[in-house]
Amino acid sequence: MKNTFLLAVDGSPGSSNAVEFATDRAKRGGARIVVAYVIEWSPYTFNTPEENAERHKRREEELERATSSIVKPVVAKLKDAGLDVDSEVRHGHTAQTLIELAKKHDVAQIFIGRRGASGLKDMLFGSVTANLVQTAPVPVTVVP
Repeated sequence: MKNTFLLAVDGSPGSSNAVEFATDRAKRGGARIVVAYVIEWSPYTFNTPEENAERHKRREEELERATSSIVKPVVAKLKDAGLDVDSEVRHGHTAQTLIELAKKHDVAQIFIGRRGASGLKDMLFGSVTANLVQTAPVPVTVVP
């Protein structure tokens, strides 16, 4: 039986609640946690080679910033709680990327906050959480 959880984080209060909830569940069941942060990124743009070089540089900077400011503190907190933890920071369509990570790590469950950092955009266009609930291959726990 799989005993790994995927924990989607974004630095929002909802994400913090998901961290607390997943930590409790992982400690109870001896589960490993993969902390995931996805930077929304569309490959569908038309750029010059110079613009692509600048865009790549920005991507790398975003990955470094997300890792240091959002993911590393969560990983440290989970390790302090005695949990086995890995992390992934990626660019891509958020829900699709989380599903890819769930498959890659053979997770039993995904934990995510009900409302993330994107707020108003999600209310207008649909949220990552709603997308995950409808399309994930494993159970999704939505934490208020």
